[in-house]
Amino acid sequence: MTSPAIPHGAKIRVVGDVHGDVTGFAYAIATDRFIVQLGDLPDHGPDSAGTLRMMFDLVDGGGGLFILGNHDLKLARALSGDQVRIESVVQATIDQMDDTLKARTLRQVAEAPAWLRHGSALFVHGGFHTQMLEQPSPEHGLDRPHGPLARALYGEPTGRMQADGYPERSLRWVDRIPAGLTVYCGHDRRSHDGRPYVRQGMLGGTAVFLDTGAGKGGHLSWIDLP
Repeated sequence: MTSPAIPHGAKIRVVGDVHGDVTGFAYAIATDRFIVQLGDLPDHGPDSAGTLRMMFDLVDGGGGLFILGNHDLKLARALSGDQVRIESVVQATIDQMDDTLKARTLRQVAEAPAWLRHGSALFVHGGFHTQMLEQPSPEHGLDRPHGPLARALYGEPTGRMQADGYPERSLRWVDRIPAGLTVYCGHDRRSHDGRPYVRQGMLGGTAVFLDTGAGKGGHLSWIDLP
């Protein structure tokens, strides 16, 4: 399998977690820039099937790619018959999908990179790991993630649970980003003002969190890179 690549010299638009917000996504991709979407295309919002189709059309036209998100992987594993807990939002997504879209989703998710380095930028869904600097995203298929792949999808857990029942996640990994590198990620809604949240690390690196709650009562955010 050849990992998707960003065309040389392309102007890039980085798009955060979509979560079925098909209207916001339509605005985000209405550009001549190459789209790098940070994962979590489906679930929660009103039209996950439409969001997936729009992303796959971009892939077919050479206009963009998406990074593997935990919701993307969970949906594909559910479609493949793996034993996963299917919450109501995942079932709602499945109910919207026809057989053609299900088959395409299985293939595209299996091929999606878990992280992608491009110059001074690194694109990942959940969190950074130093091994991402040493090796490209592995071929993962629909395997249960571990090691750097788990960090890419879920960030860095503290070992504690939050009041909402989800694992608490630390931002200690931001301090391991080397100077000169910017990590663009989603997964955690860190913003308090509706704009992407930017955090500097101790080594001089930067993390930019683009999840601003699309499909979950917030809105979709994106950033155009210079």
